[in-house]
Amino acid sequence: MKNEKSDTKWSKGQIDGVIIKKLVKFPDRRGFLCETFRLDELPPDLKPVMSYVSYTEPGIIRGPHEHIEQTDIFAFVGPGNFHLKLWDNRKESATYGTWLEIFAGRDNPLTVVIPPGVVHGYQNVSSTERGMVLNFPNRLYMGWGKKEAVDEIRHEDEAESPFQMD
Repeated sequence: MKNEKSDTKWSKGQIDGVIIKKLVKFPDRRGFLCETFRLDELPPDLKPVMSYVSYTEPGIIRGPHEHIEQTDIFAFVGPGNFHLKLWDNRKESATYGTWLEIFAGRDNPLTVVIPPGVVHGYQNVSSTERGMVLNFPNRLYMGWGKKEAVDEIRHEDEAESPFQMD
């Protein structure tokens, strides 16, 4: 994959600052419990400030987009399964130009920490099941009192974007 705008040649591999943590479900007769993140397991300077849940219909893609300052802490525990793609778009990063592919959700519960400047998108690859994603970002959406611009660069709106989910 090549970024036409910057002539970056993208290669597959691990991305600095992206944390992928296998989640453990503790089932019992009532259902299951699963810790999605613990502050003592996150980088010391990363402090989540809000949470939200989103549901995505089967086959639907969210993104790709990136944040300027925000770090996302996504938890994929099910229902549903997702195909995630990430691209390190940080010119100062040792892994700039690297992309990563992850499958997560009901069949592979994961928490994925995505730092600013890492483009990311995901698709619900379940055939009939609506997929759930939890997010615990370190920035408030639109800032305090929702009075700021959204911290997001939406590559899915660019006709010639090098960031493609397929």
